[in-house]
Amino acid sequence: MPLAITQVDAFTSRPFSGNPAAVCVLSEERDPAWMQNVAQEMNLAETAFLHPRPDGWGLRWSTPAVEVDLCGHATLASAHALWETGRLTAGETARFHTRSGVLTAVRRGDWIELDFPATPDEPVDAPPGLVESLGASPRYVGKSRFDHIVELESGDTVRDLRPDFGLMKKVGGRGVIAGQAVTVLRAELLA
Repeated sequence: MPLAITQVDAFTSRPFSGNPAAVCVLSEERDPAWMQNVAQEMNLAETAFLHPRPDGWGLRWSTPAVEVDLCGHATLASAHALWETGRLTAGETARFHTRSGVLTAVRRGDWIELDFPATPDEPVDAPPGLVESLGASPRYVGKSRFDHIVELESGDTVRDLRPDFGLMKKVGGRGVIAGQAVTVLRAELLA
């Protein structure tokens, strides 16, 4: 049976830029091992797998190494693919049933607006290896459902970070979000 997979560059209006994700629209849910093999073959940060449901779309995401609970750019890519292929009309809301709950996307002109669950953080002591992996001293460390949140002294400190990702993988959690004001560096630790 032929299978169509679309690659979408999210967060950009120019080809070959932004954040690429593969979108695989299926007629029914598939086995997780099969989806993982497809994600490995695509070799992108995330591959999104969609299948129709009576009240929207089932949506799962996989990296080349593991399935993940939530992925913004692959959700954006999925909504775009559904509208572009006519599976959803321009005025229709995309409803995605995921392991993180129901997510929605709506079109606002040329923009797509996503509604994602809030994952607030709580202050915590820096886990062993976090400060060393960043090479910078945090003003604040918090932990959300998915990530460690690190506030640094300045935007320059964030831009100058050269994280040791090998050491950071030992910290645990999905990833580390380091930032100051609106300057943010996100290190996905999914492999």
